[in-house]
Amino acid sequence: MHALRSAGLTVRAFEAGSGVGGTWFWNCYPGARCDVESTDYSYSFDPALEQDWTWSERYPAQPEVLRYLNHVADRYGLRPHIQLNTRVTATVWDDGRREWTVLTDDGESRTARFCVMAAGCLSERHVPDLPGLETFRGDWYHTSRWPREGVDFTGRRVGLIGTGSTGIQIAPEIAAEAEHLHVFQRTANFAVPNRNRAFTPSETDAIKARYPAHRAEARESMLGVPVTGTGLSALEESPENRRKTYAARWEAGGGMPLLGTYTDLLVSPEANDTVAEFIRGRIRETVSDPSVAELLCPRAYPVGAKRLCQSDDYFAMFNRPNVSLVDVRSTPLTAACPDGLRTAAADYELDALVFATGFDAVTGALSRIAVIGPGGQSLRDAWREGPRSYLGVAIAGFPNLFLVTGPGSPSVLSNMVLSIEQHVEFIRDLIVFTGDRGVAAVEATERAQEDWAAHVDEIAQETLFPRADSWYVGANIPGKARVFMPYVGGVGPYREQCDSVAAAGYDGFTLTYGG
Repeated sequence: MHALRSAGLTVRAFEAGSGVGGTWFWNCYPGARCDVESTDYSYSFDPALEQDWTWSERYPAQPEVLRYLNHVADRYGLRPHIQLNTRVTATVWDDGRREWTVLTDDGESRTARFCVMAAGCLSERHVPDLPGLETFRGDWYHTSRWPREGVDFTGRRVGLIGTGSTGIQIAPEIAAEAEHLHVFQRTANFAVPNRNRAFTPSETDAIKARYPAHRAEARESMLGVPVTGTGLSALEESPENRRKTYAARWEAGGGMPLLGTYTDLLVSPEANDTVAEFIRGRIRETVSDPSVAELLCPRAYPVGAKRLCQSDDYFAMFNRPNVSLVDVRSTPLTAACPDGLRTAAADYELDALVFATGFDAVTGALSRIAVIGPGGQSLRDAWREGPRSYLGVAIAGFPNLFLVTGPGSPSVLSNMVLSIEQHVEFIRDLIVFTGDRGVAAVEATERAQEDWAAHVDEIAQETLFPRADSWYVGANIPGKARVFMPYVGGVGPYREQCDSVAAAGYDGFTLTYGG
């Protein structure tokens, strides 16, 4: 919004929540913490903002990120232009007027020449279709809609469903309070330590002094975060040197640094096996019960092919006497009942349920808005066989409609703040370009979109990412078309391609002139 307004454009934003912050407003569950370091998970468009804001720790917790985002909204005077508690239900293109009509759940309609969809990649929650859930007499919660007043689990028997990033963050927090925590695990997940810590004043000064160079490195990097690797193949190293290198990165903490250790960890199964077995070794060292440790050792997919989780205390939590692991891969979860959950092997009496079951990722929020383009074509129908876009920014057949971190962009496989900034600036520049030249409508061509989709898929198939049934391909949503949605070619190379498109007068876009 700030970028668009700074270009002299009139902007109105609609937000379903009662406050700004997006995912950091909604996800206020205990233990919520960013897995990108605060040095990187912050805006770079204003050097004064970088110098004025001071982060307290390496990996910021949800309250601090939300304070930062509120500070940004206030600093740049954005609140008067944001309509809270308002959900967009439909956007309809008027071909005669060449504008969008935006409908909201308050019964109002507004018109706009351009519509920018910034609904978020991880905003539409997924609650599994669990038979009998309506009969459960206890309380149940989804982590993305956590009560703002908090939840007290003291003396309660709690069932946690979901062991991805969110489940791994919240589980130790629940275990510290609950009488007993049952973790229902279908798929074991890899997790590495955060090694989180507070910044010292001298570290803060050093970070601020180096921001310009650091940001430049981030923009040219693969993940939107500067990571220094060895430059070697994992298979070129001796087992002993490899083990020492992994151990050093494990002690330093962080998922991106570990995955960036060697050049082939995300493309070679044999190389990936070396880091996978290293992590499994750390799990076995940490968890005292060997049978539990083996259940916690992931084997179904390569490290990094699903989001690599971060936690300092998740695996150690299973040494607590009040925590039990329930393997629902071998004994599936069949139903909820008034007193708890039922698996194929046993009933579990519970007072509360927590769903850490994630999201209909990348496309879910957009698919729930009736986006109707020329001739009555709906975005839902256009994406029925899987999402297609040009650069993750625009969609063929939908003029003057833009996406922020849409499918086909680095989005969830990158530092999202950096990727959001880059998309917003690309969209701003394209809108200004059209205004300067009397362009009434701009949209991606079908050919450019298909060529880009083929490129996105080709790059993905050269990696290990498609070997996992992950939310990157929509595998967690029954009936969702399987398409690998993020662009894995890297933030730096992606930015270069976007810059080339812009430099060529927005090659791949059709420009319609006239009033």
